[in-house]
Parts: sequence; structure tokens; C-alpha cells
Amino acid sequence: MNLPGFDGGEVPAVFPDWSPYQDLESATRAYLRDPDVALEALGGVLQGASVLGFTLERFVNEVNGVWQEVVVCDGSRLILWHGEDVPPGEGPAGAMTSSLRVVPVSTVTEVGCRRRLTRTDTGAIRVDSVDVYLLLTSLDEAPPGDETVGTPRHDALRFGKTLDDGGAGQIARLEDFARLVASVVGRPLL
Repeated sequence: MNLPGFDGGEVPAVFPDWSPYQDLESATRAYLRDPDVALEALGGVLQGASVLGFTLERFVNEVNGVWQEVVVCDGSRLILWHGEDVPPGEGPAGAMTSSLRVVPVSTVTEVGCRRRLTRTDTGAIRVDSVDVYLLLTSLDEAPPGDETVGTPRHDALRFGKTLDDGGAGQIARLEDFARLVASVVGRPLL
């Protein structure tokens, strides 16, 4: 299955596996459609800082085209890059957005990781999906004034992988990323 791509060509609906790549550049180049855009944006913030861990996401939406994300942890910050095709009619053909967000690890108040386990025919247990959330001290965007219903919600970063969407390698890498962030949350920055 192929869907129209950024350059008018075809973008495969199933992407290469980035999980075997331990360094950010190789993983990004293997997995993202626009690795140069992502690496340039991230490099401008990292400026030589050590990359302790990262996770990647990419999917094709039939309306907006390709959606891509890289999240990097350098021990004191989470650096998020997001690239997304502009929907038809909202810009010139082939236009995309490139966004960068930097979140201090000190603003992460909670790390959650939910694994879905299944048993194989032999009785062995395997992880077939993982959902990770990072709860932040910042508030989620809410409608202005009178439109707000209930109490404000804290912002959260959410990531997920399944056997069908990423495979066992990406599930394991996302769990590693969650453990990394959990290990630095609440520790004094040196």
C-alpha cells in the first residue's frame, strides 16, 4: 500500500525499522522521510550535548500525508521535533510544518508505562504493545474563558508502539526510553 508523498512520489505505508540503530542520526535516516530537516532542527538545540536516548514515530494519514516525530533526552531536556505535511488546500503542494519543542526534564512529574502482554501457544509471555506517558507540570491547552469545562488538565506527552506498528524492537526501544526518562526525573541537575 502506498500513499502520495511529499515530493509527489510514493511513500511506503510500512516503514523501515529504526530500532537496530543506536545512534540518532542513523535511526533518523533509516526511518524518517525528512531526516535532514529533523536533524538540522535538533542539532541547533543539542549543540553537542550527549544524546542519552530517543524514540521515533512516523505514520501516514490519508488526509494530511506524513506525520513524523523524534523525541530526544539529553539528561536535562526532552527535545521534540515534529514534521507534518500541510493538508491539501492549506498551502502549496508539498508544504510541510517543522516544529521544535524543548521540555526541561524537571517539568516531568510522572512517567507511566503500560504493557499489554499476551501468551503464545507455548505459554510464553510476550509484550505486544506499550503505551508511555510523561505527565508535565504545564497545563494542557484549553479553550478560552467560558468554553472551559471542568478543571484544567496537565499536559502530557504520549507515545505508543505495537507489534503491528513498529514491532518488537521498537516496543523495546520505547520501554528503554521510558526507563531513561524515569531515571532522571526528580534528580538534581549537575
